Amino acid sequence: MNSENLLSIIEKFQIRGNVESVEKFGSGHIHDTYRVKNGLPGGDDYILQRINTSIFKEVDMLMRNMVVVTDFLKAKLSQMPGSNPDKEVLTIIPAVDGKSYVVEADGSYWRFFLFLKDTRSYDLVETEIQAYQGGVGYGRFYALLSDLDASQLGEVLPGFHCIGNRHNQLQDAISKNPVDRVKDVAVELSAILSRVPAMSKIREMGLSGALPLRTTHNDTKFNNVLLDANDMAQCVIDLDTIMPGYVAYDFGDAIRTIVNSAEEDEKELDKIQVNMNFFEAFARGFIKAASGNLTREEADSLADGCLLLPYIMGMRFLTDYINGDVYYKVKFPEHNLQRARAQIRLVEKLEEQYDSMKRIILDAYSENLSAK
Repeated sequence: MNSENLLSIIEKFQIRGNVESVEKFGSGHIHDTYRVKNGLPGGDDYILQRINTSIFKEVDMLMRNMVVVTDFLKAKLSQMPGSNPDKEVLTIIPAVDGKSYVVEADGSYWRFFLFLKDTRSYDLVETEIQAYQGGVGYGRFYALLSDLDASQLGEVLPGFHCIGNRHNQLQDAISKNPVDRVKDVAVELSAILSRVPAMSKIREMGLSGALPLRTTHNDTKFNNVLLDANDMAQCVIDLDTIMPGYVAYDFGDAIRTIVNSAEEDEKELDKIQVNMNFFEAFARGFIKAASGNLTREEADSLADGCLLLPYIMGMRFLTDYINGDVYYKVKFPEHNLQRARAQIRLVEKLEEQYDSMKRIILDAYSENLSAK
């Protein structure tokens, strides 16, 4: 999109100052993101995003969720001495008409945020300190939202982490077999389908009432925690998937992206190992920040979340491979299969560490309770 069109969109938001430049920004794969530099000396910069409506079809629900959560967090932090809501929470800049987004004549949807300066994000964890701070960031985010009624939020991606939903999608792909690939994935299907009962534990605990339904982030990649210039957790971003869920989902998805020693689509499976130092650092940071708001049952479920989230990703990659690569972008014909195999191997490696992970979690939980 050319700069003239972008400027016409920016003018529809309540910007303070004037536009010096607009540049593509970030490494995200979902939305089109731009940094808007302010020509006013000392003025704030902004982030402009075109929302991907092929994934997020209910934009009104999406933005309503985001407004509810950010307003709640800002109000809560404003009552806490030493907090800075404008730095610790995303700020949505409203449109001139007061709405949280703009709809263009071509049907595109746009939103505007305050740019958080002097922050950084990492696609890969480099140190235990970073892993710990990632845990602190997500743990505090969860703790601050622990008394927000999750029923206020819509389910923008229904069944996103629900194993029943993902299992049904896989079975549908198998039965239709649109590009005749089922015959080539017997080993991978066996690994996925044999684990369905064990991987249903969190869902069953939730349905029984043992796990409370919380306000959860649902996309807790490490790069969705902004760290400050000193690598201290400052702000959790990318709130598109904020909706009701279980805390084990967020903990498990963070671990999936933090402890893997290899890439998500690693071809050489022997390279996939679990960095337990990073695991312990993240777990201790998360539990220290969140333990006062975690039930014992929730703490007990966290290690199961570490198995479930890479398992679900493996199932999703395998489903898309069978369907002919219709959801994820691929770089070569067997890319989704390679991704599925890598996630299955990560599950196997995490299963080997399950007892150790559970011990670390419960020790940290007990230590923090006794310290309060």
